[in-house]
Amino acid sequence: MSNSLNGKRVAILVTDGFEQVELTGPKQALEQAGAKVDILSAEEGQVKGWNHDKPADDFKVDLTFKAAHIEQYDAVVLPGGVQNSDTIRIDQDAQHLVKTGASAGKPIAVICHGGWLLISAGLVNGKTMTSFKTLKDDLVNAGAHWVDQEVVKDGNLISSRQPDDIPAFNRELIGALSA
Repeated sequence: MSNSLNGKRVAILVTDGFEQVELTGPKQALEQAGAKVDILSAEEGQVKGWNHDKPADDFKVDLTFKAAHIEQYDAVVLPGGVQNSDTIRIDQDAQHLVKTGASAGKPIAVICHGGWLLISAGLVNGKTMTSFKTLKDDLVNAGAHWVDQEVVKDGNLISSRQPDDIPAFNRELIGALSA
């Protein structure tokens, strides 16, 4: 186990219906590197992950979007999942967290459909990004330059397409936090 991220704290923002492996894969990699990872959501209690189109496991929420302060975190991770991403994108508190994090220069790492929150928060214009292929038009229409690559880093924004890209996504995120 590496200790390269000892002292680092990462917020994973989700609502019910997130793609489970897009939370568990990065969370495990970050924790193995020494980071503390908190799951943030709109409400206290638990959130339910999904395996593609089937309900999966429940996860304890550490803090609500409203109670969290971005200053406590070194990075933000946004898993995908259509239901999660469609719900979280209109949450004003989640938008505030990513806007404040982006303004502070913190790494914002997004995978799959998670880019919808960044679109709604007005954070993709002029950025080079990737996503699940069905988000290409949404990102382009919001001013992003979309590319089909397993991981893309543009400034502090890290993006990936899908669960198969999680190893590359994790490497890029851990690298950004180690810098």
